[in-house]
Amino acid sequence: MDKPSTQTPRAEELRIETPARKRPGQHPASKRLTGPTVLAALAGVAAAAVVLSVAELIGAFFTARATPVIALGSTFIDFTPSWLKDFAIATFGTNDKVALFVGMAVTILLLACVLGIVAYRKWALGVAGVLLMGAVIVAAVVTRSGVKPLDAIPTVIGTVAGLIALRFLVTRLWRMRQWPDMDSDLSAKAPDRPVTSRRAFFAATGVTAAASAIAATGGRLLSAARSNVAQARESLQLPAAAKPAPAVPAGVQSMAPGVTPWVTPNNDFYRIDTALSVPEINAQDWELRVHGLVDREIRLSFQDLLDANLIESHVSLTCVSNPVGGNLAGNAKWLGMPIRDVLKMAGPQEGADMVLSTSIDGFSASTPLEALQDDRDAMLAFGMNDEALPLEHGYPVRMVVPGLYGFVSATKWVVDLEVTRFADSQAYWTQRGWSERGPIKTMARVEVPKSFAKVPSGRVAIGGTAWAQTRGITKVEVQIDNGPWTEAVLSTEASVVTWRQWSFDWEATPGPHYIKARATDGTGEVQTDQRADPVPDGASGWQSLMVTVE
Repeated sequence: MDKPSTQTPRAEELRIETPARKRPGQHPASKRLTGPTVLAALAGVAAAAVVLSVAELIGAFFTARATPVIALGSTFIDFTPSWLKDFAIATFGTNDKVALFVGMAVTILLLACVLGIVAYRKWALGVAGVLLMGAVIVAAVVTRSGVKPLDAIPTVIGTVAGLIALRFLVTRLWRMRQWPDMDSDLSAKAPDRPVTSRRAFFAATGVTAAASAIAATGGRLLSAARSNVAQARESLQLPAAAKPAPAVPAGVQSMAPGVTPWVTPNNDFYRIDTALSVPEINAQDWELRVHGLVDREIRLSFQDLLDANLIESHVSLTCVSNPVGGNLAGNAKWLGMPIRDVLKMAGPQEGADMVLSTSIDGFSASTPLEALQDDRDAMLAFGMNDEALPLEHGYPVRMVVPGLYGFVSATKWVVDLEVTRFADSQAYWTQRGWSERGPIKTMARVEVPKSFAKVPSGRVAIGGTAWAQTRGITKVEVQIDNGPWTEAVLSTEASVVTWRQWSFDWEATPGPHYIKARATDGTGEVQTDQRADPVPDGASGWQSLMVTVE
């Protein structure tokens, strides 16, 4: 019996063709594009996908805030400086969270590429990098409000799975480095050597990516299946209010076509908050704690709210980040329990001047105590436009306080009210340089025509909305170019806590023109022309837009 040959097979026996006139060190373009560094970066990306997807799958059995992406994003928001937050809202509006997710995706992608390359060149350093990243995520998870230490489990399991995937892929790259010319044909002739071709590496990476996609999708589906909050909200029957909202008078809508509806539909109502993942709270489990400088600490259940003497009111809300002429304002009909009744039950003590409201996600707002006790009908709202409060707007319960910007009053998913003093406590945005109190400034907004629009000569309808909640609007004036200020036609006023619309007929002549608007509130104060940024207590100034008349 012949002994097997121990000599290396000749190239011609294995039918390996050498490229003609190949310079030393020169590689085909395909190999240059898929060199070891690029493939190592790809391995890092695939491993990162495993970390996130496995954590997403396991996280379905934990709170949504325990998943790495949500925890990291929420932590980033917490440490975002005011100027960056203001820039994001001004640039992206209500899509600011989408922009954040895109930015996070790019950052994670770049970091994963670096970790993949490091692991390929020095495995111990790669492991250290992955473990450090996992530790950062765990820290972000366990420091979230309402999160328990056990909620770090999804991240820990995801990190371990990611390390296994990275080792699996990097090992194949090491084999490719040891046998750089190995392909499937050569492996057939030399079965004692492992298959380490680029094709095999891409196949392994593809399997890893597919498994990650399945895990992530499964996690989302499992989370949706385990949650019944949306169904419970849809089945909630709103009780009748002891004090129903007054009938909306005729003529509240501007006569100028194209002006926003007087009542903002729920789906169109602006949303600005710090929650990357909308909290899902079962109304039956919801509880509000009222404590601090009070005679009696009390706790209210959702049923307590349903059984209370409820009020219903149309109230316009405005975000402090709304720029001059911006759309971060809305008007809706709210149903809820008066906060003054809640505070009366607790009995605020002498010296208290503020209520610190806290959301289940950790956000807090500082509201002047008198604004919650006077006749403006501040409420714990659970109804919006004749339906249960939408999840993204605070279901099951949020605060609605007329006349104050949302950052000091409109706490969504509220679970805690602490009666305290401004001198003793600071709220979420106050700690970041914003004002303690946020009364809404008088503002007029031009909605039609749009800025830079081209309009025909002749009669042009100009229209918009103005607001000065709790003071009301008594006049809106329009200026064309540098001409005189002329009064617009005010629509009917429903109440001083809602916005008021207006219209103006303009005889337009050809050429470019500038349109300005200003409002006067119920105290006689004219909207200031002094421009101010939203930080620290809201934007101010006159809106000015240019149109071209053809």
